[in-house]
Amino acid sequence: MNTAEKLQQKYTYADYALWPDDERWELIDGVAYAMTGPVRIHQEIVTELGRQVGNYLQGKPCKVYVAPFDIRLPRTDEADAKVETVVQPDLSIICDQSKLDKPGCRGAPDWIIEVLSPSTALKDMNTKRSLYERHGVKEYWIIHPEERWLMVYTLDAQGRYGQPGVFGMDEPTAVQLFPDLSVDWSFMVGI
Repeated sequence: MNTAEKLQQKYTYADYALWPDDERWELIDGVAYAMTGPVRIHQEIVTELGRQVGNYLQGKPCKVYVAPFDIRLPRTDEADAKVETVVQPDLSIICDQSKLDKPGCRGAPDWIIEVLSPSTALKDMNTKRSLYERHGVKEYWIIHPEERWLMVYTLDAQGRYGQPGVFGMDEPTAVQLFPDLSVDWSFMVGI
């Protein structure tokens, strides 16, 4: 099946699991979205954030995963084969080890970080923000690598994202989920 055909149908995780490993896709409510290869600055940010967060989490029950890593988000308790949403965030931090299994993660991570790319910016800022809110992702960071700012969404007591905090990358950014962790952006000077 070619790319144009994939984009015109509804799919489940059962379909997704059969697609070639050399293609990267996400499913959101059964709709297939092709993923493009990231540029260098994107990869440098993801690698450095993975290192900083991973170092912080050593000895703690939470784990950090870097894309490609499948996050299955079921609507209720349907079998994996029927799940219609599978995403691959740039970084996923998961504290509930019972969500982890051989194919990846079933259920919402605690913290998701997406680094914007021109081809996925609107999806990350709108579609995925709503999706992550609906599934209870406690903290969602959207990073704009070229403009050097980030938006931080956190769930409120009603399970909603309020107005995001918007931060520049000229000083460390505190993580709401882990109050003793701040992301150091000094590595951005050279990229």
